[in-house]
Parts: sequence; structure tokens; C-alpha cells
Amino acid sequence: MSLIIIGALIAILVLWGIGVQRRLVVMDENVNNAMSQIGVQLASRFDALNMLLRLPELYALPVVPAILEEIQAKQAPITAESTPAAAEAQAAVIAHALSRLSAVDGYHTALASTPDGLRCLNAMNGYEKMLRTSYLIYNDSAAGLNRVLDRFPVSLAARLLGFHPRGCLPTPDTPLTGHTI
Repeated sequence: MSLIIIGALIAILVLWGIGVQRRLVVMDENVNNAMSQIGVQLASRFDALNMLLRLPELYALPVVPAILEEIQAKQAPITAESTPAAAEAQAAVIAHALSRLSAVDGYHTALASTPDGLRCLNAMNGYEKMLRTSYLIYNDSAAGLNRVLDRFPVSLAARLLGFHPRGCLPTPDTPLTGHTI
């Protein structure tokens, strides 16, 4: 009789563990998908910045080739495995390039002289807004996972299964790039 009770308790524990593992996998995948989306938005923003810098009117400015070289050297893909710090570092690369560009005399005149320049600026600003939304989605997913990981007894099972809390990104009040053009 006691063997049956012990067997039933072990079966209940195993079923609970499987349920916890499945729930954590789904939540972890949501966090990974949100980070991948941030990577897509950052890559799109880099593309728009590259197009902007390659406009003939801007490329003629003396500092632009150096800015292009700097972005190409520092640009790195953001994937599901990337950390929030890596995403912030890539946003900082864009911010630095934009601040260097906006400090150049003749930048605004050269930009206003071409409709393509205005389209690139609009694209950059649009991707900035989408990036903010992606940050919110990531933070919500990471916070949800972290809440579940903090609860006992799930916290014990999560450690055994290899799940760890995730960091968060800047809030929407914080400028992502420190500069909007």
C-alpha cells in the first residue's frame, strides 16, 4: 500500500515537473522571439542609416565616410541568444553615428535638399518607434519569465532545468539612442 502511495506521489511530481518545464520553455521562447524582433528592428535602423549616409549629398561631407566605417566595424547582429546589453550597445552605435552626423555643418542643408534624405529620416524614426515597441514586448516577456522563476517551488525546478532570469532594457521614457533626427 505504501509503495502505491509513493509511486503516486512520484508520478504527480513527474507530471508537475513536465508541466513546469513546458511552461518555462514557452516563456523562454517568447523572450527569445522578442529579442530576435529587437534584432530585426536594429538591423532595419542600421540599413536606413547606411542608406542615409550613402546619399550623394551627405556622402560628400568630410566626416561621413569615417562614420560609415565606424558603423560597419561596430555593427553586430542581435539574435535570440543576445543579451539586453548587446542590444543597448548596438542602439548606442546608431546614436553615436547620428550625433556625429548632426554636428556637421551643412548636414541639415544637404539633408533637406533631397527627398530621399527625408525618406531615410522618416524610415529611421519609424524604426525607432518599432524598436521601442519591441523593447516593451521584450521587457514584458522577460518580467513574466522572471516572476515565474522567482516562485517557490518553480524556482528549484527552473534551476535544475537550466532556466535563468533575464535582464530588462531601458523603459520607453529613456531615449533608446539618445538622439532623434
